[in-house]
Amino acid sequence: MKVITRSTRSIKPTEVEKQWHLIDADGLVVGRVASIIANILRGKHKPSYTPHVDCGDNVIVINADKVRFTGKKLGDKVYYRHTGYPGGIKGVTAGKVLGGRFPERVLEKAVERMVPRGPLGRQQMRNLRIFSGAEHPHAAQNPNVLDIGSMNRKNKVGA
Repeated sequence: MKVITRSTRSIKPTEVEKQWHLIDADGLVVGRVASIIANILRGKHKPSYTPHVDCGDNVIVINADKVRFTGKKLGDKVYYRHTGYPGGIKGVTAGKVLGGRFPERVLEKAVERMVPRGPLGRQQMRNLRIFSGAEHPHAAQNPNVLDIGSMNRKNKVGA
């Protein structure tokens, strides 16, 4: 017989079982797919979630260059960075980043801002692999495919 205790069980880093997930981001809304990825990276989808342990799974994202924005965000959303010099703030729109050399950075930055800052968040971000094309070198891990577009009709633009 199973005994119910009144204490919450925290898992240890050696007890974590990591899985691999594959997400096709073609036509998905950036913020919605980023929040789902962040929850998987943190391990919040597991019943054994422990906030101070990296208990999340590994995530592979393909077709990151085909993510979509709703409304006028493609031209209005600006990503800022600072050069370190006085008056050195630079900005680039989301449309230029998606059309540029590294279009996967849009999704990477969206997920990075949803995980905690600090050593634990950096460790969780190392479990994220983003590819702009449909090919990925992690087929040997046998990732299970997550269809985010069918979870909610708002997850996909034009659906």
